[in-house]
Amino acid sequence: HALAHALNAALGNVGRTVFYTDPIEAQPVDQEASLRELVDAMNGGKVDALLMLGGNPVYDAPGDVDFGAALDKVALRIHLGTHYDETSERCQWHLPQAHALESWGDLRAFDGTVTIQQPLIAPLYNGHTANEVLAALLEGPERKGHDIVREYWRANRPDAGADFETFWQTALHDGVVAGTVAPAIDAPLRADWDAQGPTPIAGSGNVELVVRNDPAVFDGRYANNGWLQELPKPLSKLTWDNAALMNPKTAQELGVGRRFSNTGGEHGEAFCDTVTLTVGDRSVTAPVWLLPGVPDGTVTVHLGYGRTRAGQVGNGCGFRAYTLQGNGHRWHAAATIAKGEETMALANTQGHWNMEGRDLVRTGTVADFLHDASLAPHHYHEIPESMTMYEPHPYEGYKWGMSIDLNNCIGCNACIVACQAENNIPVVGKEQVAAGREMHWLRVDRYHSGDPMDAASIETVFQPVPCMQCENAPCEVVCPVGATVHSAEGLNDMVYNRCVGTRYCANNCPYKVRRFNFFLYQDFDTESLKLMRNPDVTVRSRGVMEKCTYCVQRINQAKIAAEIDDRKVQDSDLQTACQQACPANAIHFGDLNNPEAAVAQAKASDRDYSLLPETNTRPRTTYMGAVRNTGGAAAHGNDHGEEHHG
Repeated sequence: HALAHALNAALGNVGRTVFYTDPIEAQPVDQEASLRELVDAMNGGKVDALLMLGGNPVYDAPGDVDFGAALDKVALRIHLGTHYDETSERCQWHLPQAHALESWGDLRAFDGTVTIQQPLIAPLYNGHTANEVLAALLEGPERKGHDIVREYWRANRPDAGADFETFWQTALHDGVVAGTVAPAIDAPLRADWDAQGPTPIAGSGNVELVVRNDPAVFDGRYANNGWLQELPKPLSKLTWDNAALMNPKTAQELGVGRRFSNTGGEHGEAFCDTVTLTVGDRSVTAPVWLLPGVPDGTVTVHLGYGRTRAGQVGNGCGFRAYTLQGNGHRWHAAATIAKGEETMALANTQGHWNMEGRDLVRTGTVADFLHDASLAPHHYHEIPESMTMYEPHPYEGYKWGMSIDLNNCIGCNACIVACQAENNIPVVGKEQVAAGREMHWLRVDRYHSGDPMDAASIETVFQPVPCMQCENAPCEVVCPVGATVHSAEGLNDMVYNRCVGTRYCANNCPYKVRRFNFFLYQDFDTESLKLMRNPDVTVRSRGVMEKCTYCVQRINQAKIAAEIDDRKVQDSDLQTACQQACPANAIHFGDLNNPEAAVAQAKASDRDYSLLPETNTRPRTTYMGAVRNTGGAAAHGNDHGEEHHG
């Protein structure tokens, strides 16, 4: 942080793009020190009643803080939470907390701007907000969240002289409370900003332990979310578990690794050696997962697992990494690691949907790009249109297409979850993922280049792979019932009512982007799940093949709106779910017949290329090769070897 501040000061950013403000409500508090003070008070019998407004400290307190044992010594224990969790289990009273989307409240942004939090729906399970609970204890039980927030701002609005109703309705409409931006302050860089240096690693051991929040379930609060449990981790591609991540060199020195089952091969369970990680007097047993690029002598573990009261989805997944935190060092420490006696089975998607070693990811340096702007390999070229057996089809109306910029993709997987939410895609569970049967219509392959035994040489490229919407679609010619057909606008459509589950189309797809409902994954009866689903998309049952549709329901909605206005669909009218969720703007989608469309301009780039062009499928989805500003040689992606394939 000090280095970032120094860089901003050196570049002259302070006061131009970076602004500092004083805290408004209160000075920052050392959260961990405050927690330890509370635990000491509870252990000393100084706390008669404890009200906890959210949080789950019994689960996520540092390993050297036994919050649960201290909590048991409190006479009256009350917990407000969205779930009945590990902390609720130790309390006499559990109060159902309203979800953020069911709550009235107010929030302050980093620059001080306030917004009024407005609910989207009424509480489904009679939940209450922290404001309502405190108001019930202090003032009486009849006040509603809306009235509490409204009355606060009646007394504390910035423009006290104006008509309150006008102020209130304006704040709700605009989304911000005017006049709440905090004034910028002058915060000059300290002369001795670099005097202290990095905090030394605590303790002693044979490896450095790095603790991080999980990229999917975060700190454990989302452990009961099946979408996130089944979401492959960006780098390890693990699902439903956490692991001790280390590079192949460190694993070789420790004599640990992984091996695949004889029956399942790379599409089965990966049986991994275990290790015991010890920090101080606290230990956990964790499976090992090899990951090129992790620094030598370093082991990374993720929080959020090892839950016992997460609900039916999240219980029993992984190990509790919080046990290793403590002694004031929560995020890194020296640890002792020893090989365990058993193995553990992990479900990962690393070897699923391989495209058999063809040229998939095209990357290069700036120098490479300047030398050969196409970034195209010399042994694969597009097949001329004159050499195809298919007659070209003139698209006189819309011609939908997609371009994905590999320069921008950061592998965050937001597109996968957005697609799952938009298209009612089911969760299948750890056993079926291990069998290679996950249902995601979109996957993000990751490729490493460099020497796996040299962590500093590893570079990683991510490649999202939806259905390619092939013009010469190999899936269509093999379907015996015409369930997969070409639309007049170039989409490869699926007619679910026709599908009889032969899976010929999946076998004939070189991109491996089709998914089959082997079992009845969908729950058609639970009312809250009905509210979760998109009503514009069919909820599929077993025996049906499914895949990406370019969010055809969104296309049709945009077309209807445009026809009402007697105009054509423009870029601003339409986004696919994956495109809308992408934080890096890596995905462009639109009408290829419109030369002004972003997707048409992207496809005109010298970096544009098709995936597996030698198959002559002529995909509507293409990629823009990644150009890296480094001095190394170009690295064309491949999927050879356990550690390198997507």
